[in-house]
Amino acid sequence: MLVFEKLKSSIEAIVSLSEKPPRSPRTFEQMCLDKLKEIGLSTAAEWSEAMGYMHRSSLAKVIRRILEKTPEQLKIYYNRKPRQYLAV
Repeated sequence: MLVFEKLKSSIEAIVSLSEKPPRSPRTFEQMCLDKLKEIGLSTAAEWSEAMGYMHRSSLAKVIRRILEKTPEQLKIYYNRKPRQYLAV
């Protein structure tokens, strides 16, 4: 009898997990923007280091893709050297 109760509870758990709506997969750009939100206003070198890269220009193509697809999510301060980035 105990085996059937465990089986029933595990089936109920599986059914409850399968009823949740599937999450849409995050793109790498979204992950980078989330990391930038965590660290706040920073340069490309600081942002790259926070993402685990060794070189400061590692996110150059990612920054370009973000600016092409969703420019409203990234604010760039051009009047400072080096440029600073902020996730909106």
